[in-house]
Amino acid sequence: EPITRRVSQLENTALLNLLHDIPLWVKCPDYERVDWLNKIIADMWPYLNKAICASIRSMTEPMFAEYVGMFQIKTIAFENLSLGTIPPDIYGFKICETNENELVLEPAVRWAGNPNIVLVVKVLTFRITIQASRTHPEIDFGLNVLGGDLMSIPGVYHIIQRTIKMQIASLYLWPQSLEIPILDPSTVAINKPVGILHVKVVRAHKLLKMDFLGTSDPYVKLNLTGESLPAKKTSIKKRNLNPVWNEKFKLVVKDPESQVLQLEVFDWDKVGTHDRLGMQFVPLKLLTANETKEFKLDLLKHTFIADPYDKKPRGNIVIELTYAPFREESIKVDGIGDVLSRKKSSLDRPSENSSEVLSGAGLLSVTVQGAEDVEGLRHNNPYAVIRFRGDKKKTKKIKKTRHPLWNEEFQFMLEEPPLNDTIRIQVMSRRKGIGFHSKECLGKLDINLTDVVHNGRINTKYHLLNSKNGKIHVDIKWTIV
Repeated sequence: EPITRRVSQLENTALLNLLHDIPLWVKCPDYERVDWLNKIIADMWPYLNKAICASIRSMTEPMFAEYVGMFQIKTIAFENLSLGTIPPDIYGFKICETNENELVLEPAVRWAGNPNIVLVVKVLTFRITIQASRTHPEIDFGLNVLGGDLMSIPGVYHIIQRTIKMQIASLYLWPQSLEIPILDPSTVAINKPVGILHVKVVRAHKLLKMDFLGTSDPYVKLNLTGESLPAKKTSIKKRNLNPVWNEKFKLVVKDPESQVLQLEVFDWDKVGTHDRLGMQFVPLKLLTANETKEFKLDLLKHTFIADPYDKKPRGNIVIELTYAPFREESIKVDGIGDVLSRKKSSLDRPSENSSEVLSGAGLLSVTVQGAEDVEGLRHNNPYAVIRFRGDKKKTKKIKKTRHPLWNEEFQFMLEEPPLNDTIRIQVMSRRKGIGFHSKECLGKLDINLTDVVHNGRINTKYHLLNSKNGKIHVDIKWTIV
């Protein structure tokens, strides 16, 4: 029978070994007991066991089929597949509060099951059975050095045997640790900027004549597919069929493998709609990172490239493209681990990190999530106004609410980090009509961007000035190119 002792009689090493087995709700007050949930899992486990095993069989059959015929393998199949009668045990549940619009549940799961898994591999000559091992393997060995047997030294044999058994058991004894990522990294990175596309609109040649006097007033609109931001525009070249622009633009890239640069050449008209002279597309996957490439593109009438009826020459346009991806460490998903690692690395290498952070171009992304308890004297139709370096941007207006949710992102391309800059955000309210009190300020806020540059991201709720209880939720990121 096992020997039992009081906890007060145990040695320090024994207490440390037991610490891992103490439930989290005992060690950490943040974790809640969920005995009711474990009761539900225990009642459902026989059915969950069958469903999970059936899913495992269906998932592994195509994998096993790939090896049939190789290495003289005839068949691979599970002879027995059961997760056993003991269900997993959730021994703690933690609810995390964040500034994001989300609820984070952190369960602590432990499973000391009794599975029965037998995999049979049949080859042309014999059969191999592979079974999960749950008992400690028997290990015997000898160690001879310079003709002497070290195992004969008192105490050495037991120390070495225990060490080797623990190491081998960790390799071959079931269960092994299995990490299952819940989210695919590609889905996590959705809508996350990964680089900058530098576009230089050089010139166009032999454009269509659209005006009465046999000329046109061309300008170019350019944007990336999958973006909701307004298109960039060149200047208008009056009465010119061979315009030269040499104008540069920067576009934020989120997926260089699928996004396409769309170019449209228009004839400007003072009255009425502007006539489209032609268009073209450039897939970003044609570009090599950090290499400039020139394109001379024949303009098309519309997206249908092989249009048999479009035989009218529409001229061509010359552009230069350079794709500059962000630094690898700048596009990681922000989280507690990233913040801690960033702080640790900055302590380890202060001079190196400071020189990287305090120089170079980058992208400043400002996401206005929403506001709380904003109240006007006469009306509540809030919208946010962002002012930065003379640029002004607005969110949409939401009618008749004190708790607007905008979740709109605004981007600023900068040649250097905004170390000494501040960004002003105002929450305004506007009603229809012209007259007194058609607009009023519900609160404002000035944010110093120094911390954003050093930390990479700030995601906080701020109290609004000139507002009794108003708060605004802002997420600001600085990404180095």
